[in-house]
Amino acid sequence: MTPFVSLAGKRALVTSGTRGAGAATVKQFRELGAKVLTSARTRPDMLEEGVQFVAADLTSAEGCDVLGAAVRDRLGGVDIIVHMLGGSSAPGGGFVALSDAEWHNELYLNLFPAVRLDRQLVPDMVGQGSGVVIHVSSIQRELPLPESTTAYAAAKAALSTYSKSLSKEVSPKGVRVLRVSPGWIETEAAARLAERLAKQAGTDYEGGKKIIMDALGGIPIGRPTKPEEVANLIAFLVSDRAATITGTEYVIDGGTVPTA
Repeated sequence: MTPFVSLAGKRALVTSGTRGAGAATVKQFRELGAKVLTSARTRPDMLEEGVQFVAADLTSAEGCDVLGAAVRDRLGGVDIIVHMLGGSSAPGGGFVALSDAEWHNELYLNLFPAVRLDRQLVPDMVGQGSGVVIHVSSIQRELPLPESTTAYAAAKAALSTYSKSLSKEVSPKGVRVLRVSPGWIETEAAARLAERLAKQAGTDYEGGKKIIMDALGGIPIGRPTKPEEVANLIAFLVSDRAATITGTEYVIDGGTVPTA
């Protein structure tokens, strides 16, 4: 019986694919038959069987050059790019706490790696007349938390605008470009945060999760998204089942963003 979704024979790059939703996406791609290369700053102790790895700091132009060359050398080109890399190390304290250095850090982590890698790899997709690019954004671009995520949210908003523009340029040439915007994902890092907040508040892990959900304005389904659920969405979008979907954004947040 033919599976509903297959990535057999596809060559995929997933940045930041060693933990969280990135690792879940790498695992899903491998199970669906794709040949996968992923990256992080350091090689993890555990790596999905059959996955190729490149150590690279993608916040630098040099790191992006290293990864772009590895994609061409090891995969012989690419059919799928998932820009999973992102995050924030900015301090709390609102906009006045954000120095020029903090703003640069957020942009060099959340925007420039996608811009630089696309500039290297998407022309080859155009040349072959096919390919899919996924830019992983965040609901923070619509619902920033002023205390702590202003710069991160602005960088993700810039990524989203760039993604839409790229889709308009290359979709007529056979390359689909989409955005996936998760809300709170229950990664290992998120679990540690919930545990820390629970300890401070004198409650249990579920209580710690509720503190985070309340800070986000609530999650109607009552729980965060699992990394595997993000991976499932991405796997469908890059598959041939989604062949006419391009230029749009898919929010996966349990209903956090209010809609009319």
